[in-house]
Amino acid sequence: MYNEKVLEAFRNPKNVGEVENYDGLGKVGNASCGDIMQITLKIDNDVITDAKFKTFGCAAAIATSSTATQMVIGMTVDEALQLTNKKVVEELEGLPPQKIHCSVLAEEAIKAAIEDYRNKKQGIVKPEEEPKMV
Repeated sequence: MYNEKVLEAFRNPKNVGEVENYDGLGKVGNASCGDIMQITLKIDNDVITDAKFKTFGCAAAIATSSTATQMVIGMTVDEALQLTNKKVVEELEGLPPQKIHCSVLAEEAIKAAIEDYRNKKQGIVKPEEEPKMV
């Protein structure tokens, strides 16, 4: 069902955990499959210097979380906002059609973490929320 690159990302995920003193937090979930994804970002001068994830879900959810966090480290916030689920799937050399939604979660979690970072910069502090359902 999964290609070797997806299996490798699942078996040996990178950036697992939570960034200490993170600047942005994004949580998303999908009720239809039960995947929940959290991504935290460390951002210095609008450049993502660290990214970590915690994911409850299938192999594709873990693989896309790991891959997306690896992809955004070193990007500016604006560059990371251009990361699409399609780019994550391409980096993984494909996903089964029924697992594409996992790459959407990764994209949405990155964008939610950047939104959180920008809100904090503007002094907008939101209370801890339940994951956004997409």
